[in-house]
Amino acid sequence: MAFELPPLPYPKDAFGELISAETFDYHHGKHHNAYVTKANELVNADPALQGKSLVELINQTAASGPKGLFNQVGQIWNHNFYWLSLSPEKKEPTGELLNLINEAFGSVDALLEKLKAEAVGHFASGWAALILKDGKLAVTSYHDADCPVAHGDTPLFILDVWEHAYYVDYRNARPNYAEALLKDAVNWDFVAQNLDGQGAERANQQW
Repeated sequence: MAFELPPLPYPKDAFGELISAETFDYHHGKHHNAYVTKANELVNADPALQGKSLVELINQTAASGPKGLFNQVGQIWNHNFYWLSLSPEKKEPTGELLNLINEAFGSVDALLEKLKAEAVGHFASGWAALILKDGKLAVTSYHDADCPVAHGDTPLFILDVWEHAYYVDYRNARPNYAEALLKDAVNWDFVAQNLDGQGAERANQQW
């Protein structure tokens, strides 16, 4: 079964000025779609790779390659998870998630500042992420097409810091992009759902 570009889980104009419809046209419609197209080409050329999920292919290629395929399937997974990590409706963390945030960072604002610092300080292209490690929350980042799945991390939230994620709306101001989305567009309900350890599979599935 070929990989497919999943539809966005919200209308592409739902975020107003935070993320423009034009950004979604390019980011989802062109960049994400290009990873899907290339991954299918590579998988179709090798019968041994066919019939495997994104997570299976990421785990298979992370250490021993082929690197070209890892870059494509890693980026498909990252983008699938990124779209789900965002919400056009402002939300707040509650319950167990809020308790874990306060335990690890002291407050939600402190977590958001740490995520912003990770996103802004990440050199070149990649992803800033909130993960669950040994029962505690942690902030980290991944370079290029690398992703939590490749390291056995439990992903809760991910923020794209490739330039194509923000250049249309924020030009080269990555700090403004990171601050705006972290303040008003985090899907905290999705973050909380991922505490069950199934976040990787949620991005693995077509929706």
